[in-house]
Amino acid sequence: MTGAMRVPGIIYAGESMLEAIKQEEALKQVANVATLPGIVKASLAMPDMHWGYGFPIGGVAACDWDTGVISPGGVGYDINCGVRLASTGLTREDISKTAVELADALYRHIPCGVGSTGPVKLNAKAEKRVLTHGSSWAVEQGFGEDRDIEHTEDSGCMTNADPDTLSQRALERGRQQLGTLGSGNHFLEVGFVEKIFNPEAARAFGLFQDQATVILHSGSRGLGYQVCDDYLAQMVNEMPKAGFEIPDRQLACAMIQSEAGKRYFNAMACAANYAWANRQILLHRTREVFQQVFHIGPRALNMNQVYDVCHNIAKKETHTVDGRSRTVCVHRKGATRAYGPGHPDLSLDYRHIGQPILIPGDMGTASYVMTGTQKAMAETFGSTCHGAGRTLSRKAAVKAAKGRSIYRELEDRGIIVRWSGKSTLAEEMPEAYKDISMVAAVVHNAGISAKVARLKPLVVIKG
Repeated sequence: MTGAMRVPGIIYAGESMLEAIKQEEALKQVANVATLPGIVKASLAMPDMHWGYGFPIGGVAACDWDTGVISPGGVGYDINCGVRLASTGLTREDISKTAVELADALYRHIPCGVGSTGPVKLNAKAEKRVLTHGSSWAVEQGFGEDRDIEHTEDSGCMTNADPDTLSQRALERGRQQLGTLGSGNHFLEVGFVEKIFNPEAARAFGLFQDQATVILHSGSRGLGYQVCDDYLAQMVNEMPKAGFEIPDRQLACAMIQSEAGKRYFNAMACAANYAWANRQILLHRTREVFQQVFHIGPRALNMNQVYDVCHNIAKKETHTVDGRSRTVCVHRKGATRAYGPGHPDLSLDYRHIGQPILIPGDMGTASYVMTGTQKAMAETFGSTCHGAGRTLSRKAAVKAAKGRSIYRELEDRGIIVRWSGKSTLAEEMPEAYKDISMVAAVVHNAGISAKVARLKPLVVIKG
């Protein structure tokens, strides 16, 4: 602890990561977060940490619900950017035989890229139902199944959502983009179960060796971005009235119980629900593409949602802090919930095992399925990492990729990739990210997550 820090900063990292972390601006951000009014226990950072807006990406912070603040920078611009995993009845061999055809079909039917528009056009009334009902709205419209909702964090809906807290610009941006993947690091990945570490948990999640899987990574699109932008501007203007100072204006915040704090929390929930509905539609469209390409029905395909986890979120939760139960607002910025076995908020299917955790890596290596632990509940407010974490900025990645054919390099590894955007593959090349196996090992060895399976990519659709 130094300076104005109210609590310590705690970083989860491997020894080989420490030197690079010491050089990062993200380390200063961990200390800055520790100065927030009402923060409890510690400012936390996961092994995938890197510089972000205000909070480091990979940052976790809990503030007292009655006396603390809520910060849009602690949630991020892409509210409820999250990951959804589905298992199938197909195998690695099935995918390999038709990888090119499958990649082309997915790319044609899953809208992706900057400003892409989706298959669902919303009027004002329908959009408000999306914002208040989330995944269940999509299922009611025929996009998926009730069991998808059962295997979604918070059943795919934050109940405090209030569409009246959104600007007209945010609503306008949301009407055209439902059912789209987006750009940047968003993706759809078809892969297979390469290794199982915990057979009992794998069985509970419906995973088996060499099984074909689907991972979706997307968020709340332009609507969520606009919500963050709108409320950051409001909070910057209102902070002087609140009577507290912060070291970085990117940490603009409001007391949770203030009018501004309540409005942001309810607006954020709308964007979170939009994101869940978005991923629900994307999964449904993916099921349809698989059925067409493999000429099979839903029963034979057997594409079941394992789980959907969100990162970039703030949640009202109850945790034990210094030996007593406290209601807190947990900010997870590029971090994933990791509830342990027995938690009442978990689906009955997984309560005995713990929450499924989905940690994607870069498009050339692997992703991990893990499970939450009691140690995470005790140490990190039930939180863990959310991915590999960048080591190169997008600009630096493009420079490093100059003269290379990333597409061919991936193809040589047996990975078929389709993408939109001139510089997408360069920006997202594997070397731009940390070693996902090292990141997974850190949280596993620290006991805040437990390895279940490793997935390898075969087909990747990038925004």
